[in-house]
Amino acid sequence: MSEMTRWIDLEGAVNARDLGGLPTRDGGRTRHGRIFRSDNLQGLTPADVSLLVGELNLRHVVDLRSTPEVRLEGPGPLTRVPEVSHHHLTLFAEGGRHTDVDADVIDADRVLPWAERVLDEELRVTGFYYGYLRDRPDAVVAALRAMALNDGASVVHCAAGKDRTGVLSAMALEIAGVTRAAIVEDYLVTGERLERVLKRLRASATYRDDLDARPADYHLPRAGNIEQFLGVLDDRFGGVLGWLGGNGWTDSDTETMRARLRD
Repeated sequence: MSEMTRWIDLEGAVNARDLGGLPTRDGGRTRHGRIFRSDNLQGLTPADVSLLVGELNLRHVVDLRSTPEVRLEGPGPLTRVPEVSHHHLTLFAEGGRHTDVDADVIDADRVLPWAERVLDEELRVTGFYYGYLRDRPDAVVAALRAMALNDGASVVHCAAGKDRTGVLSAMALEIAGVTRAAIVEDYLVTGERLERVLKRLRASATYRDDLDARPADYHLPRAGNIEQFLGVLDDRFGGVLGWLGGNGWTDSDTETMRARLRD
């Protein structure tokens, strides 16, 4: 399947695509219709819900947004579908009123992953993406397990579908044995829809001020970001599976994810 046809065309989301069709290191391809990735799902229309739940058999939503984001944006339409289970697993160390990072060092009203943080030395070396794993290893493992549940398709999403969603998608693809080049390419594909993603987010008071504070190209996905993240795991833990194994992930979990994504 071509990159173009991996897109899932929705009226209320613009960065939804299938993780199927990607090449694996042993010459195979990932399966279609198993795991999707997306931007915020708050604006889905009835037709979108019918497509996702009825035609694509969506049964699990893995929501990586912070608790303030979920509270400020309100429940999305998929929360009213009894067939769909929701797994809210923020990747931020939350505290305070409205924070998705360290409450005592950042404006508590800022809720975005791109909101400015105080860089400690660890994050200067490893990048913010590794901070998700450092701050919330429990949520990372739980999210991957939810993505691999086999009673229907799953979708993992955050606000833009780029950073938090990009990290979890990259880890799932790495577990499935997808080539590193294809993982990086999948991460970069969000750039094709970035203008539409930002337009959607600017329509929400939750995100508008933070977005307007930075130029649009600041938000572009860059290969070096995901390459650095995967490189840190390679160097420190022997790869994604090495890090996961130190945080409760089992061989059975690996087999389950591979069964979900592999032909």
